[in-house]
Amino acid sequence: MRLLKVATCNLNQWAMDFDSNLQHIKASIQKAKASGATVRVGPELEITGYGCEDHFLEPDTITHAWECLKDILAEDLTRGILCNIGMPVELSGVRYNCQVFCLNQKILLIRPKICLANDGNYRELRWFSAWKHRHQLVEYQLPSIIADAVSQKIVPFGDGYLSFIDTNIAAETCEELFTPDAPHIGLALSGVEVFTNGSGSHHQLRKLNTRLELIQSGTYKSGGVYIYSNQQGCDGGRLYYDGCACIAVNGDIVAQGSQFSLHDVEVVTALVDLDAVLSYRGAISSLREQAASASSVPSIRVDFKLCNMKENLRIFPSLPIKVRYHAPEEEIALGPGCWLWDYLRRSGASGYLLPLSGGADSSSVAAIVGCMCQLVINAIAEGDEVVKSDAIRIGQYTNGDFPTDSKEFAKHIFYTVFMGSENSC
Repeated sequence: MRLLKVATCNLNQWAMDFDSNLQHIKASIQKAKASGATVRVGPELEITGYGCEDHFLEPDTITHAWECLKDILAEDLTRGILCNIGMPVELSGVRYNCQVFCLNQKILLIRPKICLANDGNYRELRWFSAWKHRHQLVEYQLPSIIADAVSQKIVPFGDGYLSFIDTNIAAETCEELFTPDAPHIGLALSGVEVFTNGSGSHHQLRKLNTRLELIQSGTYKSGGVYIYSNQQGCDGGRLYYDGCACIAVNGDIVAQGSQFSLHDVEVVTALVDLDAVLSYRGAISSLREQAASASSVPSIRVDFKLCNMKENLRIFPSLPIKVRYHAPEEEIALGPGCWLWDYLRRSGASGYLLPLSGGADSSSVAAIVGCMCQLVINAIAEGDEVVKSDAIRIGQYTNGDFPTDSKEFAKHIFYTVFMGSENSC
């Protein structure tokens, strides 16, 4: 068996908060390495945060992103582990939304997003351009700020995949999964076995069902290992990113992270058997026939083995699990509750003031604040020191006290006043 330990993550990133974002990225890589993983996948635009909006138009935003990547590569964090890191990159005066593959303190490939999200809440075409040259790689001159630090001047940029000694790995980004001609299909026919997807996908009622069904369907049709990462939380705007990092193999989900959580860093791992992918594909004659005539995709050879686990009969690949979905009522309560906590703890406010009219709107908001308080108490009970310290600060607890009951905590941070209207009884 070719056993490969892979890791993905939910990260609570904040737009333009480079220091905190960098800490979360480093923590996720460290947790992935500690688990024995040799592949780590992070969310879309994880260095800058997804919701930077017009700050993406400022050159400094890209410069600071390179500075953060330089910080990561300067340490030995990427030693022995392939890291997929999301950040904006500029080439010939054009900004691209990119996934940067790093290994052993070197950049292997910069893969720009091919299909941009530009409907609903998304406006990516305002800040980025899609990579129009399918199955083409060009040379990219690294900025001096990082070229000198890593002793590397030129890296491949474009639509290709990484060919390791023991497997092939490629990326697609968020929206590309939802497109009719998703990149993973052609890549699978070209022999790519592992797909990474760094996303910035916001919460929408029942959207998770669609997302996971597409991941399962894609790997069911063409086989492969699909590693999905997402941001989680409010990053400064009005959207909530609902995490649920997961790993799929040949149509089955084998690992799944939380959809609604207050944790800043959550790492999900799985042990996958790449020979199972090879066997699965070999059993589908139509897949073999299409692969035999598939157009070639450029690759970058990497002299490194990712499957470094020794043969051990007591080690088994991760088994399929039952996908966990929240009920619609739970989504309505938990999503806004998580958003309220993120906004409160980062705004510097000491609580919420709610004018009550006696109607459905204000009473619904009060109920959601109650859900937020329950989430905070649960996170503290699970040992999350970040949530605990934030709750102590916001609730103005002293003498070593901290909240242990959601109703008691609500008394510290939630205030209401009656605001009568013509509809009030």
